[in-house]
Amino acid sequence: MDHEERRRELAEAAWRVILREGVEGVSVRNVAAEAGWSVGALRHYFGTKEELLAGAARLVVERVTGRFERGRYEGPPREAVRRMLCEVLPLDDERRVEARVWLAFAAHSLVDPRVAEEHELVFDGMRELCRLIVRRLSEDGLLVSGAGDEEEAARLHALVDGLALHGLLGRLGSEEMLAALDAHLAAIIAEPGEGGAGRGQEPRVNRGRAPGGPS
Repeated sequence: MDHEERRRELAEAAWRVILREGVEGVSVRNVAAEAGWSVGALRHYFGTKEELLAGAARLVVERVTGRFERGRYEGPPREAVRRMLCEVLPLDDERRVEARVWLAFAAHSLVDPRVAEEHELVFDGMRELCRLIVRRLSEDGLLVSGAGDEEEAARLHALVDGLALHGLLGRLGSEEMLAALDAHLAAIIAEPGEGGAGRGQEPRVNRGRAPGGPS
């Protein structure tokens, strides 16, 4: 196991503590016990609680980014964007765990400025993904909305975060989350041949890989 794999192992142990006890339950001692490590060995990778929290937050971004990099997002634009955004919705066990960690950071960031800094990593990564999606649609002449790109990216981000929150709380099931996402995408994306391209350009379908995940 190399250095980065050990850091991921410890960040995953921090996730388990967060899921069980909340962010406030994270400490060097608690995470070391969860991972089956000595405190001294853990401090070789994360010297403080703050460094542990940063590692746990970055792991959320890394996991989502990894799925984007492994995936291919081909076909009609709405379907491609839908598949990309589904990577961050709690539609299976893996994504549900990631979303629960995200929610724990979000809640605790309201009372702890240090946690708020780490939560920014996750927030900024998701906002950048939405910017990339909207920018690509705009460049390809497929964005129907009359809003500016930044405003549309903010709307898309708010929708996805809201769906994830409602899904985690049991207010929406998977089918309902997907139906709400589909309705929004149908309202803002013109498929090639439908007309109404957002910037007066000829529509083009991106058949390559995703433009990139959160960073």
